[in-house]
Amino acid sequence: MIPEINTILYPTDLSETSNHAFSYAASLANRYDGSIVILHVLKDVTHSSEDLVTNVIGEKKWKEVLDRNKMAVVENIRKRLEDFCEQTRSEMSGCPFLVKNIKVEIGNPVDKIVAEAAKDDYDMVIMGARGHGAIAGTVIGSVSRRVVRRCKKPVLLVRLPD
Repeated sequence: MIPEINTILYPTDLSETSNHAFSYAASLANRYDGSIVILHVLKDVTHSSEDLVTNVIGEKKWKEVLDRNKMAVVENIRKRLEDFCEQTRSEMSGCPFLVKNIKVEIGNPVDKIVAEAAKDDYDMVIMGARGHGAIAGTVIGSVSRRVVRRCKKPVLLVRLPD
């Protein structure tokens, strides 16, 4: 049985590598008349940092600041993603692929990506991979490596061209 690709989960950290991976997601969605769900995960504040801040300004004030800033950041990222989608559509004239949804989550990126891939009807995950340090050509990023290990769906990792 040859699998069909109807819905692609595209996690992005808004990096150059991730943006390059979007072109692959758009190409596959276009070819299979599918759709893309974009997911951006904001890392949550560490407990030690949160403890330090709450000791200085108090827990109630910290919660107010967090709520206000999280919403502002989420809206800012959503706007950037929407602009990026529109730019990609204009570069692929006549491209019928559909960005079905743009989701912005707060938490651990690996956990959120794997959970999202598992809960909805995604056929595959397409994301950027980037190497680190002196052996960048042979090592993929830690988030993408952990997603590949834990995700039950096929994962396509895309590197930047040399």
